Amino acid sequence: MEFSHSDEELVKQPIGYWSWAASQAVVTYIRAGLSGVGLTQPQWWTLHQVAEHPAGRTREQITAVLKGYLDVGADLEPEIDATLERGLLEPDEDGRLHFTEAGEALYAQAAEIQRASRETVHEGITDAEFLTTVKVLQRMIHNTGGEAWHH
Repeated sequence: MEFSHSDEELVKQPIGYWSWAASQAVVTYIRAGLSGVGLTQPQWWTLHQVAEHPAGRTREQITAVLKGYLDVGADLEPEIDATLERGLLEPDEDGRLHFTEAGEALYAQAAEIQRASRETVHEGITDAEFLTTVKVLQRMIHNTGGEAWHH
Protein backbone atom coordinates (compact mmCIF):
# COMPACT_ATOMS: atom_id res chain seq x y z
CA MET A 1 0.00 0.00 0.00
CA GLU A 2 1.19 3.48 -0.78
CA PHE A 3 0.53 6.23 1.70
CA SER A 4 -0.89 9.57 0.62
CA HIS A 5 2.02 11.60 1.98
CA SER A 6 5.56 11.19 3.26
CA ASP A 7 6.05 10.42 6.96
CA GLU A 8 7.08 14.03 7.52
CA GLU A 9 3.79 15.21 5.97
CA LEU A 10 1.62 12.51 7.57
CA VAL A 11 2.71 13.43 11.10
CA LYS A 12 1.23 16.91 10.48
CA GLN A 13 -2.11 15.61 9.16
CA PRO A 14 -5.34 16.31 11.10
CA ILE A 15 -6.35 13.33 13.24
CA GLY A 16 -9.96 14.49 13.19
CA TYR A 17 -10.11 14.00 9.43
CA TRP A 18 -8.32 10.65 9.37
CA SER A 19 -10.27 9.14 12.27
CA TRP A 20 -13.53 10.32 10.67
CA ALA A 21 -12.53 8.95 7.24
CA ALA A 22 -11.55 5.60 8.76
CA SER A 23 -14.82 5.43 10.70
CA GLN A 24 -16.88 6.25 7.62
CA ALA A 25 -15.10 3.68 5.47
CA VAL A 26 -15.23 0.85 8.02
CA VAL A 27 -18.82 1.45 9.14
CA THR A 28 -20.03 1.72 5.53
CA TYR A 29 -18.24 -1.54 4.68
CA ILE A 30 -19.69 -3.38 7.70
CA ARG A 31 -23.22 -2.08 7.11
CA ALA A 32 -23.09 -3.12 3.46
CA GLY A 33 -22.14 -6.66 4.45
CA LEU A 34 -24.93 -6.92 7.01
CA SER A 35 -27.49 -5.48 4.60
CA GLY A 36 -26.82 -8.49 2.39
CA VAL A 37 -28.68 -10.60 4.98
CA GLY A 38 -31.25 -7.92 5.69
CA LEU A 39 -29.83 -6.60 8.96
CA THR A 40 -28.97 -3.11 10.09
CA GLN A 41 -25.92 -2.72 12.27
CA PRO A 42 -28.05 -1.94 15.37
CA GLN A 43 -30.09 -5.11 14.73
CA TRP A 44 -26.82 -7.05 14.55
CA TRP A 45 -25.73 -5.51 17.86
CA THR A 46 -29.05 -6.53 19.38
CA LEU A 47 -28.69 -10.11 18.17
CA HIS A 48 -25.10 -10.18 19.37
CA GLN A 49 -26.16 -9.07 22.86
CA VAL A 50 -28.58 -12.00 22.99
CA ALA A 51 -25.91 -14.39 21.68
CA GLU A 52 -23.47 -13.26 24.37
CA HIS A 53 -26.00 -13.78 27.18
CA PRO A 54 -27.59 -17.27 27.10
CA ALA A 55 -30.04 -16.27 29.86
CA GLY A 56 -31.43 -13.63 27.51
CA ARG A 57 -31.38 -9.84 27.64
CA THR A 58 -34.11 -7.36 28.39
CA ARG A 59 -34.68 -4.33 26.19
CA GLU A 60 -33.30 -2.18 29.00
CA GLN A 61 -30.12 -4.23 29.26
CA ILE A 62 -29.59 -4.11 25.51
CA THR A 63 -30.19 -0.37 25.41
CA ALA A 64 -27.88 0.27 28.38
CA VAL A 65 -24.98 -1.34 26.52
CA LEU A 66 -25.72 -0.05 23.02
CA LYS A 67 -26.96 3.50 23.61
CA GLY A 68 -23.54 5.02 23.02
CA TYR A 69 -22.71 3.08 19.86
CA LEU A 70 -22.03 5.25 16.84
CA ASP A 71 -24.96 7.34 15.66
CA VAL A 72 -27.79 5.27 17.13
CA GLY A 73 -28.33 7.24 20.30
CA ALA A 74 -30.63 5.96 23.00
CA ASP A 75 -33.54 5.13 20.67
CA LEU A 76 -32.94 1.48 19.91
CA GLU A 77 -36.57 0.50 20.33
CA PRO A 78 -37.36 0.45 16.59
CA GLU A 79 -34.32 -1.75 15.95
CA ILE A 80 -35.25 -4.15 18.74
CA ASP A 81 -38.86 -4.14 17.51
CA ALA A 82 -37.66 -5.07 14.02
CA THR A 83 -35.92 -8.20 15.35
CA LEU A 84 -39.17 -9.22 17.08
CA GLU A 85 -41.36 -8.44 14.06
CA ARG A 86 -39.08 -10.52 11.83
CA GLY A 87 -39.32 -13.43 14.26
CA LEU A 88 -35.62 -13.41 15.07
CA LEU A 89 -36.10 -12.89 18.80
CA GLU A 90 -38.93 -13.60 21.18
CA PRO A 91 -39.49 -12.54 24.79
CA ASP A 92 -39.90 -14.98 27.67
CA GLU A 93 -42.31 -14.41 30.57
CA ASP A 94 -39.74 -12.11 32.25
CA GLY A 95 -39.28 -9.98 29.13
CA ARG A 96 -35.86 -11.37 28.34
CA LEU A 97 -35.24 -11.75 24.63
CA HIS A 98 -34.08 -15.08 23.22
CA PHE A 99 -33.33 -16.38 19.74
CA THR A 100 -35.92 -18.12 17.66
CA GLU A 101 -34.67 -20.86 15.36
CA ALA A 102 -34.71 -18.37 12.47
CA GLY A 103 -32.90 -15.79 14.58
CA GLU A 104 -30.18 -18.20 15.57
CA ALA A 105 -29.65 -19.20 11.93
CA LEU A 106 -29.48 -15.59 10.75
CA TYR A 107 -27.17 -14.67 13.62
CA ALA A 108 -24.76 -17.45 12.58
CA GLN A 109 -24.81 -16.19 8.99
CA ALA A 110 -24.26 -12.57 10.07
CA ALA A 111 -21.50 -13.60 12.48
CA GLU A 112 -19.63 -15.15 9.56
CA ILE A 113 -20.05 -11.91 7.59
CA GLN A 114 -18.72 -9.95 10.56
CA ARG A 115 -15.74 -12.32 10.92
CA ALA A 116 -14.89 -11.92 7.24
CA SER A 117 -15.36 -8.14 7.43
CA ARG A 118 -12.98 -7.91 10.37
CA GLU A 119 -10.44 -9.99 8.48
CA THR A 120 -10.66 -7.65 5.48
CA VAL A 121 -10.49 -4.48 7.58
CA HIS A 122 -7.47 -5.79 9.51
CA GLU A 123 -5.61 -7.13 6.45
CA GLY A 124 -1.93 -6.21 6.67
CA ILE A 125 -2.33 -4.83 10.21
CA THR A 126 -0.65 -6.68 13.05
CA ASP A 127 -2.32 -7.09 16.43
CA ALA A 128 0.41 -4.86 17.89
CA GLU A 129 -0.34 -2.11 15.36
CA PHE A 130 -4.06 -2.38 16.06
CA LEU A 131 -3.50 -2.26 19.81
CA THR A 132 -1.28 0.82 19.48
CA THR A 133 -3.86 2.54 17.28
CA VAL A 134 -6.71 1.92 19.71
CA LYS A 135 -4.62 3.07 22.68
CA VAL A 136 -3.58 6.23 20.83
CA LEU A 137 -7.21 7.01 19.94
CA GLN A 138 -8.29 6.36 23.54
CA ARG A 139 -5.58 8.75 24.75
CA MET A 140 -6.75 11.42 22.30
CA ILE A 141 -10.34 10.98 23.49
CA HIS A 142 -9.15 11.30 27.09
CA ASN A 143 -6.95 14.32 26.28
CA THR A 144 -9.91 16.19 24.79
CA GLY A 145 -12.33 15.38 27.61
CA GLY A 146 -14.35 13.07 25.42
CA GLU A 147 -16.01 9.87 26.43
CA ALA A 148 -15.94 6.56 24.63
CA TRP A 149 -16.71 3.10 25.76
CA HIS A 150 -17.15 -0.15 23.91
CA HIS A 151 -18.17 -3.47 25.34
